Amino acid sequence: MCGRYAAFLPAEAIVALFHTIGPVPNWAQTWNMAPTRNAPVIRHHPETGERRLDLLRWGLIPHWTPKGPDGPKSVRMTINARSETLSSTPMFRDAYAKRRCLVPADAFYEWQTVDGAKLPWAIARSDGQPLVFAGLWEGWRGADGTVIRSFTIATTTANATLRPLHERMPVVLETADWPLWLGEADGDPAALLRPSDAGFRTWRVGTQVNNVRHDSAALLEPA
Repeated sequence: MCGRYAAFLPAEAIVALFHTIGPVPNWAQTWNMAPTRNAPVIRHHPETGERRLDLLRWGLIPHWTPKGPDGPKSVRMTINARSETLSSTPMFRDAYAKRRCLVPADAFYEWQTVDGAKLPWAIARSDGQPLVFAGLWEGWRGADGTVIRSFTIATTTANATLRPLHERMPVVLETADWPLWLGEADGDPAALLRPSDAGFRTWRVGTQVNNVRHDSAALLEPA
């Protein structure tokens, strides 16, 4: 799964990397992105064909959630979506068909269980490039006009490098995969829902990452 990640690439660098168009949102870099926080997400505009960079809340709220003020609290907030059932699970199938997105990150964290203790590890690409997770997004509008746009990260079985840490990992997309996942190119997006073949480096980090109040580059220092 993916329950925390680091996203400290400057917004201008994200714009250049993904060739997005439009206003650049103002957001703070983070080394401890946690559910319910706003995170940078790249989406494809179906009418203009442009890629847009927006801030969406991590934790999917389905569009069919009740419209009352307590509507978002009435459904389970989903930060991860199992890739094996995206097309069949009611919570995800509409978004999988129509609202796929890219989620940039610099590293993510996983907790390895050893003798009953959970030890945090950091995971990043060996080539130093940013990670790009396959995501799904939704828009929810309340009866009072409140709009919440949210996202979830697709997961798959872990590859050989990460399997000792956890049985699942985020779906990591390569640059050539982005057009298909965003819906810019024809094809079956299910072909992208597989363990990544990229090289990864992993290293133990301190337990400060367990607390969302801790947020600095020190979280990525080796333990």
